[in-house]
Amino acid sequence: MRYGIIADIHGNLEGLQVVLADIQAQRCTHVVCLGDVVGYGANPKECLDIIRGMNIPVVKGNHDEYIGSSEDPEGFNDAAAEAVSWSRNQLTEDDRKWLRELKYFRLVANFSIVHATLDAPQRWGYVFEKLEAAASFTYQNTQVCFFGHTHVPVAFIRDTGVRGGTYSKFRVESGKKYFVNVGSVGQPRDGDPRAAYVIYDLPQQTIELRRLEYDIPTAQRKIRAAGLPERLADRLATGR
Repeated sequence: MRYGIIADIHGNLEGLQVVLADIQAQRCTHVVCLGDVVGYGANPKECLDIIRGMNIPVVKGNHDEYIGSSEDPEGFNDAAAEAVSWSRNQLTEDDRKWLRELKYFRLVANFSIVHATLDAPQRWGYVFEKLEAAASFTYQNTQVCFFGHTHVPVAFIRDTGVRGGTYSKFRVESGKKYFVNVGSVGQPRDGDPRAAYVIYDLPQQTIELRRLEYDIPTAQRKIRAAGLPERLADRLATGR
């Protein structure tokens, strides 16, 4: 069993299509999504239709939560809040109901998935450092848990203590726990504009980060044509 783990698509159809094609080419047998299917990008409806049609495990992200509801987004900057309002109008009520009914946390096979943190998944905390990861490890009942939200791929490991850092591919070892951010399909923020996702090979017990070129200019043109904030288009080219 080989799992393609995707997160933070954010309405970026060009990024999603390239990632899903690579998942197939890499002979993955399953796909799971760590949330934020919508928000920021110009194709929320198309991305949501694809993910819904795949009938895969999905957890709720903060953009999914606010776009699925009518509540004012808390802690969002002006550009993000504007994208929430715009995206709501692109979806049907059935789409938004689907977003509202997503769970914050799920078990998949022998691993777990969450959008933000395990200690308080509905509060949308960010995990950038090992002290922040330590709080989630306290609640982690599986050896491996995948998360998103920061758009920055990093792996935290707990054995005698907690350590973390960037990664490309590593083996899951017995006696250790892993809290792994898979990066973002639709809006990377680690300085690398290429779409990111992870392959978790259960038989081999390996976790591999994949980075893929996609048609950024087209994604940018769509954002601008939709009248969304210019910053949402510009940042795709810089991965910030």
